[in-house]
Amino acid sequence: MAATSASTFSIGSSVSYGPKVNPLQQSKPFSVRFNSQNTLPSFSGLKAASSVSCESGSSFLGKESTASLRGSFAIRDQKSNERPHYGLQLEASYKVAILGAAGGIGQPLSLLVKMSPLVSDLHLYDIANVKGVAADLSHCNTPSQVRDFTGAAELADSLKGVDVVVIPAGVPRKPGMTRDDLFNINANIVKTLVEAVADNCPDAFIHIISNPVNSTVPIAAEVLKQKGIYDPKKLFGVTTLDVVRANTFVAQKKNLKLIDVDVPVVGGHAGITILPILSKTKPSVSFTDKEVEELTVRIQNAGTEVVEAKAGAGSATLSMAYAAARFVESTLRALDGDGDVYECSFVQSDLTDLPFFASRVKLGRKGVEAVISSDLQGLTEFEQKALEALKPELKGSIEKGVGFVHKQAVAA
Repeated sequence: MAATSASTFSIGSSVSYGPKVNPLQQSKPFSVRFNSQNTLPSFSGLKAASSVSCESGSSFLGKESTASLRGSFAIRDQKSNERPHYGLQLEASYKVAILGAAGGIGQPLSLLVKMSPLVSDLHLYDIANVKGVAADLSHCNTPSQVRDFTGAAELADSLKGVDVVVIPAGVPRKPGMTRDDLFNINANIVKTLVEAVADNCPDAFIHIISNPVNSTVPIAAEVLKQKGIYDPKKLFGVTTLDVVRANTFVAQKKNLKLIDVDVPVVGGHAGITILPILSKTKPSVSFTDKEVEELTVRIQNAGTEVVEAKAGAGSATLSMAYAAARFVESTLRALDGDGDVYECSFVQSDLTDLPFFASRVKLGRKGVEAVISSDLQGLTEFEQKALEALKPELKGSIEKGVGFVHKQAVAA
């Protein structure tokens, strides 16, 4: 789903207000927040002006989001006419930790998160090579302060007081490697990191990127249950890349403006468990049976497409980083009080008979506020068959993750 966001990623350190521009020197980390005393007619990124181009204000914004944004400011503008307003409340107040920040996904993801005006502190953790990444990013003149943490001895410190934890740590897929091949390596990594999260920032939102997500999210859930602090509303498997790909491929196929396209993707995050609901595409568009089949297969196999194109040199790191940054920005907007934030994510769910399922969710200050069921209603025959076909594989992956943690507990 398109992330609803009143902020955009902007590089620089000045804020303009109203029709006149007044540069404000950036002396400390900040973002822009509205309150009842100081309202703005419009806002885009770190710049406020008398008008805003909602269509191109952010690469993370979709058509519905921009409409919501435009409506939000129309209301604020109307209210602002009742009394004078002369200032901005500047405050970047959220701490984000990226575990695996020196990796192929971690580095570009860290850069994108560094650009968010809502982040006051960016904690970068990895087992090696993270100091250079942090030093490099610290030269970017964006609000957040960057700190580096290396190795197990510094893991706890990297998580103190953190609001959002993003976990891209692990090994990437290589040619010929399935997501299941990743399991034994990445399962232990995720288990160890989530244990540290439970001990040091139990109230944080947790974003799992490490593959196979269909198994690593259940692993995280079981670890949190063992620690006695599991909150299903705050544990997310990041499947945003499937949505990003679906939107891109559909726009290309049907010659649509990309910003207008919104395709819900449900199920899981591997192979046939990825199910784009093309019949729910916005704007409404018709597909032939052949187009539906071709698009579905391409979206499901897009990760392999990148792995093969890189010929052993890596996997989908840049697009994954972009998608993860979009999801981080969405959760930060929700934490900041935006009441109209929707994303697809792999979460604990009762939409099907499976304990975890990817679908659209509404995000709020406490995490998942609602799981949206409408995308599973009125499916086409093709989509209904695909939904039933993905369930056994997804069920097996979930059980594999749960079983891993239980076996580890018995062994201990």
